Amino acid sequence: MTLSKKHSRVIMIDDCRFKWLVSPNDGHNIFVAEKENIKGQKIEVHFITDINSFWVEFPSVENLNLKVLKPKDAESIIKQALNDGWNPETKGTPIVFDWKNGTIIRRNKK
Repeated sequence: MTLSKKHSRVIMIDDCRFKWLVSPNDGHNIFVAEKENIKGQKIEVHFITDINSFWVEFPSVENLNLKVLKPKDAESIIKQALNDGWNPETKGTPIVFDWKNGTIIRRNKK
């Protein structure tokens, strides 16, 4: 299944168009990306954030991690995944990473 046009954003990297979105979860969010108009492999990148807790804890937010993923972060993540062997044109299960301090780390298969 491809990413929804309504909820995803498009970014150009090396003359290729990629769609990406951030899916909120409790305590962490998941960045998902795929090559536009290709039913290939996706990447999933998990990162820690308290962004959903913001509304529960407001106005006491000084100790919360309010990390918001920006387009420059999306570009960096996609480039790192490509350098780590992600081939978005090949079908398969998503490659899963964790994102820490601006670097993606591939999760081990269980």
